[in-house]
Amino acid sequence: MTDDQMYSGMAALTICEALLLALNDAQILPEKEIMGVLKGAATHENAVGSEDDAEKHRAASALIRRIIAGGNSVRRA
Repeated sequence: MTDDQMYSGMAALTICEALLLALNDAQILPEKEIMGVLKGAATHENAVGSEDDAEKHRAASALIRRIIAGGNSVRRA
């Protein structure tokens, strides 16, 4: 992975987390729905393809599950 790709991924993740927070703050999506979006995205672990591709999907899923566990995408009371 090039530095450009890594930075693009980091930027995309930051933007997505900010959007989830904004949707929750504006009361457009409740925490339950946001958690559903994240859990749905974590299904990367079930992706099929080459072992290299499968490993990348498992890594993406693990990252999303860490975001869920850390509560980074919702402001919890």
